[in-house]
Amino acid sequence: MSPRFRGAIVAVTTAGLVCAGALTVIPAAAAPAAPPDAATQTEPLRVATYNLSLNRNAAGQLVTDLSTGANAQARTVAEVIQRANPDVVLLNEFDYVEGGLAVDLFRDNYLEVSQNGAAPVEYPYAFVAPSNTGVPSGFDLNNNGVVSGGDDAFGFGLFEGQYGMVVLSKHPIVTEDVRTFQRFLWKDMPGALLPDDPATAAPADWYSPDELDVFRLSSKSHWDVPVEVGGHTVHVLASHPTPPTFDGVEDRNGLRNHDEIRFWADYVTPGKSRYIYDDEGGRGGLSPSSSFVILGDQNADPLDGDSVDAAIGQLLDHRWIVDPKPISAGAVEAAALQGGANETHRGDPAYDTADFADGAPGNLRADYVLPSRDLRPVDAGVFWPVQADPLSVLTGVFPFPSSDHRLVWVDVKVPRGGR
Repeated sequence: MSPRFRGAIVAVTTAGLVCAGALTVIPAAAAPAAPPDAATQTEPLRVATYNLSLNRNAAGQLVTDLSTGANAQARTVAEVIQRANPDVVLLNEFDYVEGGLAVDLFRDNYLEVSQNGAAPVEYPYAFVAPSNTGVPSGFDLNNNGVVSGGDDAFGFGLFEGQYGMVVLSKHPIVTEDVRTFQRFLWKDMPGALLPDDPATAAPADWYSPDELDVFRLSSKSHWDVPVEVGGHTVHVLASHPTPPTFDGVEDRNGLRNHDEIRFWADYVTPGKSRYIYDDEGGRGGLSPSSSFVILGDQNADPLDGDSVDAAIGQLLDHRWIVDPKPISAGAVEAAALQGGANETHRGDPAYDTADFADGAPGNLRADYVLPSRDLRPVDAGVFWPVQADPLSVLTGVFPFPSSDHRLVWVDVKVPRGGR
């Protein structure tokens, strides 16, 4: 078993030693220039995102479920990861447990144990940190007259940390340089799409001034997790914006989803990131020469579903971001067999990454791995086998034995050396 390195905000733990690292202030600057192809590494880096639905309805339940190697869902999603074998993977909907115990159990009991003949996979490096989900706001955020429940938390959740995130890596995580943006306030984004109460004449007043003084942009969190790959730093920009549904005509979740996505578009854009501050008070976005990959369940399809128009386009159409457009034959087959809303979709089903209800919204492209333009994609795909493939059992009926989302991966060439 490999030695473990775990981040809890900015702490790195190994053999009982805890060292605090300061977060770095990174100013905005001019546009990046792509390094020459001759300077790239020989082996590509496989980066993946997977909403594996390892969330539970009670605090502590995930630890219980992962304490042995017998949980059917955990075995299934672990096999998906083993089959895809990414070098770096973001796990969405993995409940946050302080100290990282759930992450250790998933690695020890599932990923590092062969599932149905698949080769075990080791991730000696992991980053976990708190999520806004289930954290009480103290306000009636859904305006139903009662301050109670997940809808009045900073991010929807039945308990603190439900639907959290994890970054697993085969390459070292530069934990002292990790930046988290859990407490960034929505109102501090210039031009924020704050929701409006249609019952009043005032604009953008769904939330009161007192509520906006505490309302956080991230429904879970936004993380910048630097990973060292052969002497070159790749910034893993991880998030999981709120679904643009479960609200009313004010579209508070749809608007928040748009701005959670916009956060990364501004973070990687020189001249637009000056307003951003992290949880340690550091300001600005990435330096212009930085390599990055934006990944996660963005809960936004380019053409279909309920997201605000052009929400994901803020990333897909960005001049410094590449969209490798991963596809699968299984998604095409599923859309044809399931029918329903899929028959009216404008998007090509080959790009779908999530198997949602056939009536509405149908299957969508929700999960993304989007590298910076200096990380040249050489291959990409969605783990969605056709029914004739024996591995299609791994994408079974939600919620068990698998997830309603599919693992998405992209292979990129990483430049040698530098930051």
